[in-house]
Amino acid sequence: MNSISVRALLVRGMLAGLVAGAFALVVAYFLGESRVDAAIALEESHAHDHGGGEELVSRTMQSTGGLATGVLVFGVAVGGIAALVFCYALGRMGRFGPRATAALIAGAALLTVYIVPFLKYPANPPAVGDPDTIGRRTALFFLMVALSVLLAVGAVILGRRLAPRLGNWNATVAGAAGYVLVTGIAYAFLPSFDEVGKDFPATLLWEFRLATLAVQITLWTVFGLVFGHLTERLLVPRPARGAAAGGRANRPAGVAG
Repeated sequence: MNSISVRALLVRGMLAGLVAGAFALVVAYFLGESRVDAAIALEESHAHDHGGGEELVSRTMQSTGGLATGVLVFGVAVGGIAALVFCYALGRMGRFGPRATAALIAGAALLTVYIVPFLKYPANPPAVGDPDTIGRRTALFFLMVALSVLLAVGAVILGRRLAPRLGNWNATVAGAAGYVLVTGIAYAFLPSFDEVGKDFPATLLWEFRLATLAVQITLWTVFGLVFGHLTERLLVPRPARGAAAGGRANRPAGVAG
């Protein structure tokens, strides 16, 4: 793939990430912000009891401009990274076209970058967690992300090496099983944190966590669909895209499709 194509795909990946970020922003605002407000209200009630600090950034700014900036910048960044991964993966994942490759990359990113680390270190709303451990918890979460991505790459390499001997299906199953096994070992050995107070509503906690999960699912689903469409238009010649439809339209009446 030449440099012009890589640059064009990178631009399209960032554009798709921006669109996906806009959809994720809507989900985050309508599903997540009310839960954040409820958690902040609980936090402030305890802060008044124990003497809380002054707010540096207004809640209004956090829930509008701050949220929009964070989600949109994140969408553009991961869109660009996913586009570079797409450049390498296209043609190396079997007979998948641009749309299918984009969908597979988006699904793999959702699984490895968010869902697997989320299951070990789920997101917590304000008022949950010890402030003294936030640095350690953040570091461990990103360590889990790195491990998940590296293990996924290793599973793909293992599957490709086993394919000539076991066949594609068995090799894929073996690679996936290896990924699950080593991830489970990482889950067992990495430290866990149980810092949810007994007075924090369990329903609010899970609604917040499900909202964060919905944001990521929306982001990667929209990215996969938009980026797949853009790459199809870029990489597949127009006559090839319309060949199936044109051939179907030119068939005599009564010929089965």
